[in-house]
Amino acid sequence: MRILLCVLLVSTLFSCKNDDQKVNKNRDSVQIETILNDSLLSIRAIDVASDRSMAFAANNGVFGLYNPLTDQWGTAKQSYDTLDLQFRAVARTVNDFFMLSVGNPALLYKTGETGAMEIVYKEEHEKVFYDALAFWNSKEGLAIGDPTDDCMSIIFTRDGGETWNKIACDQLPKVKEGEAAFAASNSNIAIVGDNTWIATGGKTSRILFSPNKGESWEVFETPMVNGEETTGIYSIDFYDAKNGFAIGGDYTKPEQTKANKMKTTDGGRTWKIVGDGEEPGYRSCVQYVPNKGGKELVAVGFKGIDYSYDSGNTWKHLSDEGFYTLRFLNDSVAYAAGKGRISRLNFN
Repeated sequence: MRILLCVLLVSTLFSCKNDDQKVNKNRDSVQIETILNDSLLSIRAIDVASDRSMAFAANNGVFGLYNPLTDQWGTAKQSYDTLDLQFRAVARTVNDFFMLSVGNPALLYKTGETGAMEIVYKEEHEKVFYDALAFWNSKEGLAIGDPTDDCMSIIFTRDGGETWNKIACDQLPKVKEGEAAFAASNSNIAIVGDNTWIATGGKTSRILFSPNKGESWEVFETPMVNGEETTGIYSIDFYDAKNGFAIGGDYTKPEQTKANKMKTTDGGRTWKIVGDGEEPGYRSCVQYVPNKGGKELVAVGFKGIDYSYDSGNTWKHLSDEGFYTLRFLNDSVAYAAGKGRISRLNFN
């Protein structure tokens, strides 16, 4: 299966081009087509390439790749000693697939020459818990996790993922008491060009920002709901270097709608609560619809799918079908993953 996965990865990375994107106005509905069903899986991390292929990693050490040209899945199971590996972060570059486990020890895997996954970073600490993974380009990437000291854990690579190093706390903003991050959807890192935003949550919910691919960092306060371990920003996305959106709330109180949606127009330095007291409540992932000028957004969570046509000021509930995470193929089609399934979403 591992060799099959490698073959699928190579073929889908290089074999096809983008489809012409459809032009839509406001979305009135969504059609949901399930393409993977497995009741044993909880899937919180997917990665969609421009060729429409989709990679995922999940609990039980399971990971895989979907090739839409053949409607074929290649899946495998990663093992490490007696651990039950839980993957909640994935990323792809032009050449490789990466997946990062939560818990102690943290294990970061990269595709090897034989098709098997190889460990390129391992961290052992009683507090280690990595949440998200992303790349600036084919050589440079980062992953973020909960604090093991007095700063957020940030590791980075500059050589295509062959080696990873952890940024020292004296080079990062200090965390506040109870501040961490959520491994809910692999979407609390946003990248536009050299700019990077990291969303934190818990008793404090803030934005870490780097304008230079992680060379230096500063931190911005936000009005997002906070104060409990389960509150704060769960997902962040930026349409361009200025316009961004964040969503979250409290997953233990998913109906609450106060101060759980906010946007920025100045690159994350200041944030404004929008749709306060209005649906949706808690959501674990938000994404801008591509090529819509930063006006259209879709949010998903275990309580359903919601859509905004006005930069997040107002929302329309499209479906009660629950998902954890979402990534767009184009302005009309996305993949979404959740408990026991991965689906293709067609927005109309």
